[in-house]
Amino acid sequence: MSASTPRTAATLAATLLTATVALYIALVAFGNITDFGTNQQFVQHVLAMDTTFKDDDLMWRAVTGKGLQDAAYVVIIVWETVAALVLVYGTWLWVRRDDGRARRVSTYGLLMLMVLFGAGFIAVGGEWFAMWQSKDWNGLEAATRVFLLSGVVLVVVQLTGERSAT
Repeated sequence: MSASTPRTAATLAATLLTATVALYIALVAFGNITDFGTNQQFVQHVLAMDTTFKDDDLMWRAVTGKGLQDAAYVVIIVWETVAALVLVYGTWLWVRRDDGRARRVSTYGLLMLMVLFGAGFIAVGGEWFAMWQSKDWNGLEAATRVFLLSGVVLVVVQLTGERSAT
């Protein structure tokens, strides 16, 4: 789209929603970096499965090595940071009205979040490590919130696509 083309409601929504998710995940990554210990404990407890029902049929899944737990947490922080940067770039492209590239880049960033929070936290954390069993270290509600927010924004971003005449 050229700079002289008026903004549609869909592209304005895509711009603002992409910016909102970019801000959110940037703040999450920043918080995890500057207050490393808080969510490090969360990851450690989930992986160790030390607050679950301790069913012998599941406890073999527990990861109790501090090095592996910390490595998993660092991977999460790096993934969040890269997703934030991708979404900030997507927002910049929306603002510049480079809608095709903005849609593509925003899609990548939103999918990164959906993979992290859907596959990583909901599936692996929630089911494999039985996070749903913990009263103290259960992040399923927060993960679901981010997964759904990212999904809704992804739909809006996709609605800005070129439509062919039928």
